[in-house]
Amino acid sequence: MRNIETDVIIIGGGSGGLSVAACAAQMGVNVVLFEDAEMGGDCLNTGCIPSKALLAAGKAAHHVTGNAEMGITGNTAKVDFAATKAHVADVIASIAPHDSVDRFEGLGVTVIRERASFAGRNKVRSATHQVTARYIVIATGSSPLVPAIVGLDKTPFHTYEAIFTDPEKPDHLLIIGGGPIGIEMAQAHARLGCRVTVIEAATIMGRDDAELVQILKTRLIGEGITLIEGVGVTEVAKSKVGVTATLANGAVIEASQLLVAVGRRPATEGLDLEAAGIAVTSAGITTDKRLRTSNKRVFAIGDVTGREQFTHMAGYHAGVVIRNMLFKMPAKLNDSIVPWVTYSDPELAQVGLTENAATDKWGKANIRIMQVPLAGVDRAIAERRREGMLKIIVHRNGRILGASILAPNAGEMILAWVLAISSRQKIKQMASIIAPYPTYGDASKKAASQFFTEKLFSQPTRRIVQFLLRW
Repeated sequence: MRNIETDVIIIGGGSGGLSVAACAAQMGVNVVLFEDAEMGGDCLNTGCIPSKALLAAGKAAHHVTGNAEMGITGNTAKVDFAATKAHVADVIASIAPHDSVDRFEGLGVTVIRERASFAGRNKVRSATHQVTARYIVIATGSSPLVPAIVGLDKTPFHTYEAIFTDPEKPDHLLIIGGGPIGIEMAQAHARLGCRVTVIEAATIMGRDDAELVQILKTRLIGEGITLIEGVGVTEVAKSKVGVTATLANGAVIEASQLLVAVGRRPATEGLDLEAAGIAVTSAGITTDKRLRTSNKRVFAIGDVTGREQFTHMAGYHAGVVIRNMLFKMPAKLNDSIVPWVTYSDPELAQVGLTENAATDKWGKANIRIMQVPLAGVDRAIAERRREGMLKIIVHRNGRILGASILAPNAGEMILAWVLAISSRQKIKQMASIIAPYPTYGDASKKAASQFFTEKLFSQPTRRIVQFLLRW
């Protein structure tokens, strides 16, 4: 057993852990990083990157047929599914060097490719090393949540961890779970020529604006995806075709492959957190707003905290920890303005409060809703992408409370509203910007300007203008 004393230990080589490691090492801090799986974590290997690569392949196949409204027609795409999966693997491999052991060792980080657990309040142990540090950062992420469905333990199924490496094209893909992962995978596979059925026990995309979700659902159904809401799966079993699923209403669905996409759970198993005096619940490791655990020398970041499970949040957490740990600044989280995007086509993006959440919090009389359908946006009309909408929620005093966007580039459009809300700007700032024309972003200015339209063209304003014209 080799003993090491260092400044910082990081457990987990995913997005958040690597961000802390890179920053600290470049500041001259001695860092030891433990990672027993793939460097880069879920985002690089089984999540963000492979899913977007598969979605891009689906989009390429979808647009082969052209657009009859533009006078362009084509043929049905010929999909080599194994080659598509090779494309996904190549994308991962292209990005992997940035997260590699070689890169981090080049920065001065000691990387130990072993599973770690706590051996004391400031001590971590693996198979061959025991490391003591001033500070420890837990960044172990999350793992797929496997629901308690009868027969699932005896039935072959995919989670997001495995589906990207299977070269076999499903004839019929059954997806349990209608959240972002389920919806993204549904559209990607449908566009690659698979039959797809999505089963959601509650409501598909339940966190997002219901009106925009309905538009998206219409699009998905139009692409041949079967959506079943409000009924759960009670039992699954292996069949000659692949798998059968029995629903709570008695219906039986048979499919060739099954994807379980009902969420993720914090990865805390095997850490021996009690040895370090670290409080944990089924929701994740308990932290304060500075991301300190109950052991104040130990921080936790990313999915393992049970907070928002997004890669960009892990990066945000890393910045908070760096300021607290290295600069002794009492930096605190502001997780009330977390943006998220579902990378369907069109994309669905959100920041701040949805219409329903704002109504519940402030009351209907205290909020105003600005809506701009893409059918009224010139760029969308030119590209024949009129399905979608931008919806802005504003307090009657002008403070921006939230933005919901369904558009081809909603993930890019939402950034302006993230900045506006995080800096506590009022709607007049967005209304006064000069928006390049024609862009999808022009919809943001249109929405902001709506806030002032009623007052601007009111009778009192008209009388003032008529009076001033006399001078």
